Parts: sequence; C-alpha cells; structure tokens
Amino acid sequence: MRHMLTYLLTLLLSASLLEAQAAPLLQRDPEIREAVTSYIKQKTSQLGYEIHIKKLTLGGPTELPGGSVDFEVVASQQWEGWGIANIAVIVRQGNRVVRNIPVRVEVEALADMVVALHQIDRDSVISSDDVVIKRADISGIQGKYLGRTSDVIGKKARATLRANTPLKPDQLEKVALIKSGQPVTIQIESGNMRITVTGKARSAGAAGEMIRVQNLESLKEFPARILDARTVAILL
Repeated sequence: MRHMLTYLLTLLLSASLLEAQAAPLLQRDPEIREAVTSYIKQKTSQLGYEIHIKKLTLGGPTELPGGSVDFEVVASQQWEGWGIANIAVIVRQGNRVVRNIPVRVEVEALADMVVALHQIDRDSVISSDDVVIKRADISGIQGKYLGRTSDVIGKKARATLRANTPLKPDQLEKVALIKSGQPVTIQIESGNMRITVTGKARSAGAAGEMIRVQNLESLKEFPARILDARTVAILL
C-alpha cells in the first residue's frame, strides 16, 4: 500500500512539473503598456484636453503566462489623469493574480489658455494687444486658468503679470464704472412702477456688481446694482 501511495505521489509531481514546463512565461510588455494607455485615454476622454503620454515606465518583470490574462489598472482616486503618477497593473489569469506590476507615468494634458504677450503692469486695463491664446500643459498650472480672451479683455490686472504666463481669474478684476463718492442716478423699480432719484455712491464697483448708494433726499443707504457709469438700480 505504501509503495502504491509513493507511486501515485510521484505521478502527481511529474504531472505538475510537465505542466509547468509546458507553460513557459512570455514577454508581454506591449500588452501591459496598451492596458495602461487605454486606461488613461478612458479616464481623460470627457475632459476636452489633448492627451500625450510622455513617459511610461514599468517597474517590475513583465513576463507572464501564456494564454488569456486580464489586466486591471489601479490608480489613486485623487489622480485626475495627467501629470506624474505611480499606478499599478494587476494581472490575473482566471481567479489567480499572477503579477502586480508598478508603473510610473507622465501624462501631458494640453488646453487652450490665455497667455500674456508681454509684462502687464499692475492696474493696467488689458486689451487684445496684451494677450494671445496658446496651448499649454495644465499639469504645470496651479489653480484655475482662463481659456477665452473675452474673459480677460477689459479687465484690470490686480498685480504685475509676467510675459508668457497663463492668466488666472484671481489675477484680474473688473474695471470700476462707478467710484465711491460720485453722484449717481438711482432707479427704484417695483412692479411696473419706476422712480428716479439723485444719489451718491458709497462704494465702487463694476458693471453688474452691487454697491451701497445713498438717497440724497432721505439720506438712507441701500444696496443697488450698477447699470452703467452713472446709473444704479434698486429692485423692491
């Protein structure tokens, strides 16, 4: 009986060795790279950027078993799909994980941005001669950027802006149409009724902004919306 068990065990070990020899590991580097590329394209497909993978470095062995395998790309939830990131490719054959491959990627995401053609001094009102649209990599931009010249022209620089740098919303402000202390015409509207009185601006603001105004007859102050350089409106 003991000899029979030994014989069966020998047969099983021999079969396992033959199976291992029959399934050599294959170099499947291109498939791994394709899995990562497809993942990045899918992740960024709805963002409207022009995507380029500048670097894709595999950090481990890429020899895998022959036959059908599944690739799962895993990245941090905070990664938006561009810039430099460390991700992983988990390779499965059936229900068995056969490889966990670390990958480092550098992804360029190009978008249209409004860029200063030259240095723009603080408090300067920006014109079409000061800016141009250029394609740049958003991974090098901190915070929001502006993509249309219409969002920039006619606004004032809050600080000195360097040449060839993308402009950001917090660097600009609307030009004040009304200054604090200047006389204004106050339109008071209620339903179909409109009353016009003379007043004084108590704060400065641009078109569409709310400022404090004073009715010179009653000396009371009210919030009002700027209509133009001389007129504000109060809705009751």
